[in-house]
Amino acid sequence: MQLLAVGLNHTTAPLSLREKVAFPADQIGQAVGSARAWFGRGTAADASAQCSDEAAILSTCNRTELYAVSNIPGGVTAAIDATAYFLAEYHKLPYGELRPYLYTLPQDNAVRHAFRVASGLDSMVLGEPQILGQMKDAVRQADEAGGLGTYLHQMFQRTFSVAKEVRTTTEIGAHSVSMAAAAVRLSQRIFDKIADQHVLFIGAGEMIELCATHFAAQNPKSLTIANRTLERGETLAHRFNGRAIRLADLPQQLANFDIVVSCTASSLPIIGLGLVERAVKARRHKPMFMVDLAVPRDIESEVGRLDDVFLYTVDDLGAAVQTGIENRQAAVQQAEAIIETRVQSFMHWIDRRAVVPLIQDLHESSETMRMLELERARRLIAKGEDIDAVLEALSKGLTAKFLHGPQQALHNAQGDERARLAALLPQLFRTKR
Repeated sequence: MQLLAVGLNHTTAPLSLREKVAFPADQIGQAVGSARAWFGRGTAADASAQCSDEAAILSTCNRTELYAVSNIPGGVTAAIDATAYFLAEYHKLPYGELRPYLYTLPQDNAVRHAFRVASGLDSMVLGEPQILGQMKDAVRQADEAGGLGTYLHQMFQRTFSVAKEVRTTTEIGAHSVSMAAAAVRLSQRIFDKIADQHVLFIGAGEMIELCATHFAAQNPKSLTIANRTLERGETLAHRFNGRAIRLADLPQQLANFDIVVSCTASSLPIIGLGLVERAVKARRHKPMFMVDLAVPRDIESEVGRLDDVFLYTVDDLGAAVQTGIENRQAAVQQAEAIIETRVQSFMHWIDRRAVVPLIQDLHESSETMRMLELERARRLIAKGEDIDAVLEALSKGLTAKFLHGPQQALHNAQGDERARLAALLPQLFRTKR
């Protein structure tokens, strides 16, 4: 059994590659099933054996990771290669283009990584809490797709427990500067007062809700939500005394906004260069501040070349959120210590799980011995044999059968092997007094 995590994030891969490897939210379940089938091809011919493979996919604006448990022959190297090839194949990317940007973490390193991600130690914003919710969503989707088995289920339950412990016993989340707060701060470099600006949010998800909360606190002149589903957009807009428009109305409306923040689940850009060029012309070249928090991107990168447009991507905001990071570094060491202890505990659990089949075999063989001797004793009693003599024979028979295997192994062993058995057997057969 190989437990591993393979993926890329904001520290290992540029945004241009991350958006190619991102999984749309509505495809996660299908992708989990495809991953299990991919692993199963190399393990056994029958479907029941393939079902032993486990998979979960975490895909956010900053990372795409596949957590897997596989029985692929060839050990951890083969399992890692199979996982990397799956990501390349699924997204129709050349393996050689993707592989240099992937981190490949087997066994305890995979567990440690999951714990660190959920605790906010591997985030662009150190200690940010949003990733924990994203991971819980990913686990729920994997579970619904049948991707969680004994190992991943246990690992993720411990992951959430560790994240809670880290956040409640350390200061890792203190003084956190969110992406939303960074967006507000950057916009204030362009416009003296957000209170004089018209703000547009494209999308109605968690990130947009967070950004709207931060911008609404600055009392903008107007706040608008553009969404494919007008009803959902109106629900969010109502919270901030704003209004909602349909995404389809954006071409006619874009020029009315000074600040645009976009974060949708679209697989293709929804704001192109031509649309923004027309909006800038209609605004008579009044500056426009745009933030694209989506991966894949919502706004074509060429928009950033326009003189009157200030376009920031999720990676651009990364530098801005580093302010105040020194205030959280003191908690990192404490958090890492907690995680290391919990990693060792989980790996110990895995080690114990590895001997479960052996213990089951011992129980089955012992039960077979017991039933044979019990049946023999019953036959003797039925013939009228003395009960004490039968019980004596039963106990001796059980003891002889139980010791036969270890004695034979000891007699047949030689040299170092015999010495190891001789040291081990007294521990195995030690009786409690």
